[in-house]
Order: sequence, then structure tokens, then C-alpha cells
Amino acid sequence: MPGNQEEPGPDLYDEKYYINRELSWLEFNRRCLEQAEDASNPVLERVKFIAICCGNMDEFFMIRVPGIISKTPIPGPDYLGINRNLLLESISKTVQELVNRYAKCWDDIRQALSEAGIRIAKVDDLVTDQMAWVSWFYRERIHPLLTPLALDVSHPFPFISNNSLNIAVKLSDPNGQHYARVKVPIGVLPRFIEVPSSKGTTLVMLEDIIESHISALFPDKEIEGAYTFRVTRNADVKVTIDEACDFMTSVEDAIEDRGIGFPVRMVAEKSMPDDMTRLFAKNLKLSEIQVHKSDFVMLVDLWEIAGMNYPKLKDKTFEPYVPPELAEGNDIFAAIKRRDWILFHPYESFGTIVRFVAQAAEDPTVQSIKICLYRIGKDPSLVRALIRARENGKTVSVLMELRAKFDESNNIRWAKELEKIGVHVVFGPLDLKVHSKLLQVVRLEGSKLVRYTHMSSGNYNTSTAKQYGDISFLTANQDIGEDVGELFNALTGFFGPRMYKHLLVAPLTLKDSLIAKIDREISVHKEKGGGYIAMKANGLIDSDIIASLYKASIAGVRIDLNIRGLCCLRPGIPGISENIRVTSIVDRFLEHSRIYYFENGGEPEMYMGSSDMMPRNLLARVEVLFPVLDRDMLATVRDCILRIHLADNVKAKKLLPDGSYVPVERGEGEKKLRSQEWFIKHRGSWHGSAER
Repeated sequence: MPGNQEEPGPDLYDEKYYINRELSWLEFNRRCLEQAEDASNPVLERVKFIAICCGNMDEFFMIRVPGIISKTPIPGPDYLGINRNLLLESISKTVQELVNRYAKCWDDIRQALSEAGIRIAKVDDLVTDQMAWVSWFYRERIHPLLTPLALDVSHPFPFISNNSLNIAVKLSDPNGQHYARVKVPIGVLPRFIEVPSSKGTTLVMLEDIIESHISALFPDKEIEGAYTFRVTRNADVKVTIDEACDFMTSVEDAIEDRGIGFPVRMVAEKSMPDDMTRLFAKNLKLSEIQVHKSDFVMLVDLWEIAGMNYPKLKDKTFEPYVPPELAEGNDIFAAIKRRDWILFHPYESFGTIVRFVAQAAEDPTVQSIKICLYRIGKDPSLVRALIRARENGKTVSVLMELRAKFDESNNIRWAKELEKIGVHVVFGPLDLKVHSKLLQVVRLEGSKLVRYTHMSSGNYNTSTAKQYGDISFLTANQDIGEDVGELFNALTGFFGPRMYKHLLVAPLTLKDSLIAKIDREISVHKEKGGGYIAMKANGLIDSDIIASLYKASIAGVRIDLNIRGLCCLRPGIPGISENIRVTSIVDRFLEHSRIYYFENGGEPEMYMGSSDMMPRNLLARVEVLFPVLDRDMLATVRDCILRIHLADNVKAKKLLPDGSYVPVERGEGEKKLRSQEWFIKHRGSWHGSAER
């Protein structure tokens, strides 16, 4: 062999260098649970976090697990040759551990609630007058809603609807043993029923009331036991387009099937006898590893308690900052024309963006408004502004993404309403979800058309904008405006390759551009030293991006990654990733912003926008990252937003090579820094203003 031939390097796609996506997701849920367990958090915030945990777990089983069970092809090196049965066993073991912690956490929270004046009682613990009220409530409000279903030869096992709460009843009579099922009417009635009380608030769970009166449903039987359970079904519906129907109809047909997918998981009350659990699981065609036992079933309904009006038991509220130039009564267009603006929600008001659209609706010089809507939420203020613009004769174009998971029905409803008043409503490419957050207003100023553009990491959803950490960008830069206008033309016309001066657009250029910038950082580092990359995102799964980051680490480039949720990269592997540090922040607000920073030898570049580093974002969605062209703004965002996230040593957790997370250690003498508290205290500082 020639002496100058280099030794082959490690295979950076080897599955041993990757954390399994599903197990990484469960670790994220564990970090959410730790917030519920943290007694330093206000008690209703703890309730919120445990409700989030349970909702996340439901979605995990509705969306992720069905693909493993059905052997759907899953991209990624961590799935090459994987034994899916072993993966399911590992998932089941971890889930059961988490479910046990949910129940223990709920017991602790319930005690804390009681100390704060919110008592969650069993029927047997009530005083005589309260028991009489509960009996009246059962007779008048609950009993007529119940339908007991017998389970025997003449009564086939009933359909158990997705994520409904049910009571399995074990009965006997002279003819033998029998089983029945009663569906708990949550939705018609709340899960937690307030009982009249002379002091504080007393709540009783709906299923407890039913179980205490279960003999009323089976008067000729002896009740041997009653146990709650629920079933989660596959909800990962696929939209199929054929020549016989249009796109909207296809989506409507698909979501109708969401509640009838095959069973994926059953959670049963821990006291349910094993033979009864096996009987129900067998009828649902569930294996042993698809059944979990818990002391408390279906904690997601704790949102009812989290939403109670007890301000002292929640995080302290604050007034979102509004830059004076963008405040009510000022000309937003003039402010944007003078300079670009970065708004960091929820520390700064999303109302500024709503006001931007509302002002455009009334401005006689505005010619057109174009917007991409992915998740709208229940607050109609922004959509109402679009409707007002159309009523005032503006050309309004809305790209409505009908396939935003679990928001399809709401988006279809708004699409129909907008179409009725003459708004141009389009749905984008059939084979790509449009996840981009884009808004453009065109004004006639003298004899010239001027574009005003808004781009963001977050949705045009005024409700989640109060809970999600997202970055907005407002600009009158005409080069960026032309890029966004060209992208809108592609989305409403025929999507395909286009020339963009500044935007990185998936699935066309975004992934290759990020990899090219990582490779450039390697080259610059080899020449000048000081190579540095920082990325903040929700997920890092794409193997090509991960392999490129490994390559950069091997070359000596220092890399900071702040990844909220899924991360398949293993940091700290000797010779591979010892120059990579990965942290995750789970706190009061959902970390949702995306920032990509490259030191580039002292000529730094920064991109922000809608895309994470996941195959679905890079290959199956229309995503946009936009550059921060203003050098002062770039430095301010880097120093006052990105570096603050990376310096968090209170809520941040550090990812270890084995896939687990540990609290970030504080150095000797290092002050505590909780990034979200810092942003609240210093909100608006990224504008360089002293006003707070």
C-alpha cells in the first residue's frame, strides 16, 4: 500500500453513534415530568406539566408507535437492521416506569393542592350532605347518559373509542361470572365535578361517582369490582387523493378515520385483576407489552384543574414588551421601513403582528396580503383582520395547510369561511406540507410597490404565542421581499426549483445549504482556527446533518446545540463528538425558536425560521430559514438570546453519550441563570432600548 494513503475514518453513519428517536422522545417526556415533580414550581404549573406529559404520551402512541408495529419503513441509521420487537419492549419498559412516576407525582400534587385549598376527594371521604348531593347529581345528571354494555357470547366485545375513559365491571349471579363495560361521558360532563363545600374547593372525579353507584346499572348482579381503563388507537391517518374528490374532501374523509385506527395501547387501573386485563387485551388484539398498569388512568384531563382561576398558584404574570415604535397608534409600516425588527414572543407581544395585519386591512395604499396558515387556534382576531382586508377590497391570498395534525378540522372550517368572502384559498403542493411561517403585505407608495414581510418560527396562533418561545422578523428589505414573493408564487402556482437570493427553502436548498455551511466552518477552522457552530432547534434527527456535525467535531470545531426535544446525536464520544455539547431546556414556556449560527472566521452568519433538523422538515415539508443581514441585529440576537439559552444552568439539562440527561453543572462561583426568567426581566433588550 502506498505510504501516503490516509487511513479510512470512522463510519459516521454507524448506528452506534445514534440515539434511537423513540427512546429520545421518551427522555424528553421524562424532562417534562421532572417539571411536574419539581416542588419549587407553583402547584397549578405542576398540574399543567403532568397534563402535558400525558398528552404527549397519547400522541406518541397514536403517531409514532403504529409505524413500529406495522413495520412502516423508518428512515435513519438507528433503524438499520433494528429488531422492532426489542424496541417495543424497551419502549414498554420505559413507559411503565414513566406511568408509575406519573401516579406518584399526581399523589404529591394532590396533597399540595389540598394544602392550597383545592381538595380532590373520593366519594367515601365526603360528609353526609355532600354524599346526598353526589347521589342527586348521579341520578339527575349522569345516570341517563350511561350505556352499560355486557360482554358475552350474545354481546360481542364493543368498540372502544380512542382515548375514551371506560369502566370495566366484573359481576356475578347464580349463572356465573360476567363482564361489562361502561363509557365515562367525559366531554358531556367534566372529569372533575365540583361538590358544594363550606370551605375551599372540593372536587370528585366523574368515574368515582359512577363506580360508587355502579349497582344502579346492574341491579340483578353482584358487583365484584369496577376498574378504569382506556385504549389508544393509531391516529396517523394518511390523506389519499384520487380523481373522484378534491383535496379538502380527501382530508375530511381521512380525519373521520382517525378515531377508528387499530388499538396500540391499553392503560388499566393497577387493581384490575390480571385475568381480566388479559381478557380485555386479547379482545383488543394487544400483546402484553402493549398494556400498562397505573394507579390513575388518563391524567390528561388535569387541564381542567390547571385552568382554574387561582392566580397565586400559577407563575407570576407579566406584561409583554412592545417597542414604542410598534405600539398602538403608531405607523407600523413607517417603523418597519426605517429598520428591521426582531420580536421574541411571548416576552414581546404577538399583538404587534395582529395589529400589523389589522392596519394593513384598513390602509388604503395596501394592495394585497399573502399569508401561510398552519395552526390558527381558537382566537379569530388575525383571521378576522384578513376578512376585514378582503371586505375593504384588498387582494387576500391564504395558503391554508389542511394537514396540520389534529388541527385539520379547524383549518378546514376557516378555509371554507374565507372562500365564501372571496379570499384566494389554496392548499399548496399535494405531496408536501407547508410549514413555513410567511406573511407579506404589498403597498403602493407613490408609483412604487413596496413589500413588507413577516417571517417566524411560530404559527399565526394568538393563543400559543403566549406560551411558545418564538422569534418573529419584520422587514421591508426588498431582496428578502422578492424572495418571499417568489416563494408564494411557487406555492400557489407550481412548486419547484426557484432562484432565491437569501432564503433557504426545504426541500430544495435548505439541507444542502446547512451541510455546506458546516463544511465551510471546517475549512475556515483548519485555516484560521476558532471554528464555532451554535444551533437551537426543537429536534435533531437527520443523519446527514448529524454526520456533518460529527465531521466538524473531529476537525476541532466547537459546537453548542440547544435541542428541546428529540436528539439522535450522541455527544461526548471520544474521537467523534467530544467537541459537541447538547443541552435541552424545558421550562414555563415551550422552547420553539430555531437559530442557526456559524462563526465563519469572524464573518458570522445567522439563520432563523421554521425548520428543525429532522427528515420530515428537510424532505417532506416546505420550510424556510431566513438570514439576519443586519450585523448589529445579528450580534444582539446572538448575545441577548442565543447565548442566554446556552448559558442556562437552572432549567437546562445536558445530554450524555448514553442518551440520558443530567442537570447542567454550575461552576464554582457561577451565578444561577434561568434563561426564561432572564428574558422576562430583560424583555426588549435585544432592541437596545432602556425602556422596560
